[in-house]
Amino acid sequence: MKKLDRLDFEILQLLQEDGRRSYTEMAHLLEVSEGTIRARINKMQEEEVFEFIIHTNPNRVGLTVQAIIGIKTQLGLQEKVAVKLREFPSVRFIGAFSGRNDLIIQAYFRSNDELVLFVNHELSKIEGIISADVSIELKQYKDSFSFIRPDDWEE
Repeated sequence: MKKLDRLDFEILQLLQEDGRRSYTEMAHLLEVSEGTIRARINKMQEEEVFEFIIHTNPNRVGLTVQAIIGIKTQLGLQEKVAVKLREFPSVRFIGAFSGRNDLIIQAYFRSNDELVLFVNHELSKIEGIISADVSIELKQYKDSFSFIRPDDWEE
């Protein structure tokens, strides 16, 4: 994979601001040809630098309870637990971490009752889970998928 240059980062920045931007508009803004934009985007997608996704607002689709759940697992069973957790549609993110918890998941639910059922009736059945530390989001201050920072661009 080639190293990203300033133009690549500028294209990514424009796409993060509005993923619906046309190649023509980006070419005009960056003062390059539309073909250059198309080629750069295609290359970055091939190299899995980014992907186009739809980010749904959970609250707008009735998923008003967001939980971050820290999970302790039995030694040697972390991956088996993670694989099992992938089966649940309410689970959006699963990651292995150092520290107090072996796995941390982010999950969305329609209600607190649905969260309680998930913890008591689903997590409790998964072999290898020792404990689950449930934290409910009270207020959100930032939710961004923007990882491009202009100060990181190389000249």
